[in-house]
Amino acid sequence: MTVTIKDVAKKSGVSISTVSRVINNSKPVSNEIRQRVMSVIKETGYVPNPVARSLVTKKSQLIGVIVPDISNFFIGELLNGIEEVGKIYEYDILLCNSYGEMEEELKYINLLKSKQVAGIVFVTWKMSDEHVKAIEEGNLPAVYISKNAHNFDVYSVSIENERAAYEMTKYLIQKGHTNIGFIRSSIEDDLVDSQRFRGYKNALTDSGLEINQRIIKEGDTTSESGYYLMNEILESNDMPHAMFATNDEVAIGAINCILDKGYKVPDDISVVGFNDIKLASLYRPSLTTIKQPIYDMGAVSIRMIVKMIDGEQLEDKHTYLPYELIERQSVKEKK
Repeated sequence: MTVTIKDVAKKSGVSISTVSRVINNSKPVSNEIRQRVMSVIKETGYVPNPVARSLVTKKSQLIGVIVPDISNFFIGELLNGIEEVGKIYEYDILLCNSYGEMEEELKYINLLKSKQVAGIVFVTWKMSDEHVKAIEEGNLPAVYISKNAHNFDVYSVSIENERAAYEMTKYLIQKGHTNIGFIRSSIEDDLVDSQRFRGYKNALTDSGLEINQRIIKEGDTTSESGYYLMNEILESNDMPHAMFATNDEVAIGAINCILDKGYKVPDDISVVGFNDIKLASLYRPSLTTIKQPIYDMGAVSIRMIVKMIDGEQLEDKHTYLPYELIERQSVKEKK
C-alpha cells in the first residue's frame, strides 16, 4: 500500500500543510515537530511526489537529457558525468534517446517542456535553428553538446578539435612518419570532422609534407567502416607510414584490418585515434589517441544548467575543455 502525505500527517499528529513545510523547507517549524515528521517519514518509507513538490517549491528537480544514440561509447561516458553531477545537486535525469532523428529530437523537446523540466542538456550530431527555437520557446536553461554548436548563440561544451588534430599529426611527424593517411567521416556538414581534418592538413603543410589524397578515405564512423577503408588503402600501391582515424572505433577497425593482412602495428604502420574511449586502453596494441574529456563534458554541462537555474551568471557561452595526447603502444618511431 502506498503511503501518502495524509498518512504521514495523521501518524505525526500534525496537519498536511505542516508535513509539506517540513519536506519542502518552505516555512519554519519547530525542531520538535520537524524531527517527529522526519521520523515518521523514515519509518513509513514515504516518498514525496516530485510533481506536487515542484508546485510548492516552484522548482522542478528534473533535468531533461536528449541524446542521439545511447549505445554509443561517447554518449555513455557523457551520461555518466551528467547523472553523477546531477545527483550531487539533487536533480533526477529524464533521458530521451532520439536515434539521431530530427523529428524525434523536436518531439522530445516538446515532451520535456510538458514535463516541466528545470533545464535541458541537448546532445545531437547536428544542431539546427529549429532545435534552438523549440527549446528557447520553453524559456528553459539549456546547454548543447554538438559538432556545430559554436555556430549558434547558445551555451555549449566542447574541445578545440582542430588544434588537437594538428598536435596529433605533428606528433606523428616528430616520430619520423611522413606518409600519413587519414580516415574521416563521410557525413555532409560534419563540422567536428572538418575541424580535425583541417588540423591534420595544416600540420602536414606547415611541416612541408605532401597531403597524399590516395591514403585519405571517407566513410562511416564505425569500426566496420575503419576496417573496410583500411583494406582499400592496403590494396593500393601506396603504403602509409601511419594512419590517423577520426575516432577510436574507426582506428580499432583499421588496426584489425592491418593485422588480418599480415602487417604489424606499430612496426609496419602506426595508428592513432581520437576520443579515448575505454576500449582504447584495453585493446592490444593499446591505442595512442587524443583524450577528449567526455565525462567532464557531461559534468560541466549539467553544472552550467544548475548555475542558470540558480540565477548565476556564466562567463562564456562556449566552454572549451582541455584535451590530452595519450601515448600508448600503437605508434612507433620510424627509423
